[in-house]
Amino acid sequence: MIVYDKKMLDNGALVNEADTLYNGGFISKDQKKFIEKELPVLKSQSNILVRIGFFLLGCLLYLSICGAISLFGLSGERVFFQICCYIFAVVGFVGAELLATQNYHNHGLDDAFILGALLNIGIAIAVTTEGYEAVIAFFVAIAALFMFLRYLHLVSMLVFCIAVSGFLFFEMFEFGEIGKTILPFVAMISAAILYFVTKKIIFNLKESYYYNGLLLANSFCLILFYLSCNYLVVRELSAELLENEIKPGTDIPFAFFFYAFTIIVPIIYLIQALKGKDRIMLWISFLAIAFSIYTIRFYYSVLPIEVALTLGGVVLFAIAFFSIKKLREKESGLTFKPDRINHSDNFLNAEALVVASTFGMKPEVKVDSPMEFGDGGFSGGGSGGSF
Repeated sequence: MIVYDKKMLDNGALVNEADTLYNGGFISKDQKKFIEKELPVLKSQSNILVRIGFFLLGCLLYLSICGAISLFGLSGERVFFQICCYIFAVVGFVGAELLATQNYHNHGLDDAFILGALLNIGIAIAVTTEGYEAVIAFFVAIAALFMFLRYLHLVSMLVFCIAVSGFLFFEMFEFGEIGKTILPFVAMISAAILYFVTKKIIFNLKESYYYNGLLLANSFCLILFYLSCNYLVVRELSAELLENEIKPGTDIPFAFFFYAFTIIVPIIYLIQALKGKDRIMLWISFLAIAFSIYTIRFYYSVLPIEVALTLGGVVLFAIAFFSIKKLREKESGLTFKPDRINHSDNFLNAEALVVASTFGMKPEVKVDSPMEFGDGGFSGGGSGGSF
């Protein structure tokens, strides 16, 4: 299914590891260059600004091709309008395939054709079905999953997650007010199921090529789970979808559950992240806590904004101060000490020796001494007979 040479994908992973070792001071710049020279990799762009530049260039190329095709199809008028987006989607698929055969991966040019194909698929289905949202989301999800599986495109996995969520929501709308009423609970249960499914797939994953995409989907499920029953989201969507006017002194159905969910879930995320040393879940828990505070303050403004911000800053400073004081001397687990991969000289020689032996590099021995050894000169140790 993967279009790229797996050997080059493996080489890319090794080069990234070498770059990490170089940044940590474990190998020298010459050793890093030697590794990069010996291991051919795919044409990628790690610099986000350069990648955006190539993406814009790819969009210009894509639009130029589609424009040239449109010039030939203008005579068809109505018929061409019905099929043009399908043709443009085919152009995107063909362009992505040609760039992949030329070893372009996460380069910018390939991003333009992949995302252009997905966009045109969505527009084409919308024109054909006259805006049937569930069908649009379904076909976009299939196309995005194909793009991820074949081209290992992370943004396509994000599009897939959003499209699947959209498909679920629009399908629930088909059940009328009942579907809209139970939508938060259906989304919550679906997100929980998909979270554990993706987590199990990651645990049993034999090929690492799909790891980042599955990790993205797993994180998306955490966010969807929290937002599905967040009080602010549920209340505002209830007013928007069900057109329920919440009068003073009244509240939405199951309000107590949504309040508890909004407060408890971020805390569970935080505890689980600390227990499992999961950095991504930790960041999600921080964002969820911040959004929970915003949710409560949105409806219950106890203090003026300047006083609330001041007290919040004091609390955060206190938490940071005492956390640093407690974790400052710890050597393992949660610690305030810098990452050893970036700041350490303890294993520098050992790591360099391992890398050097692996890639067949020999250490250079350079002796600079003002004294000449041997032959019985001033330094002794020779047999020339002179003192």
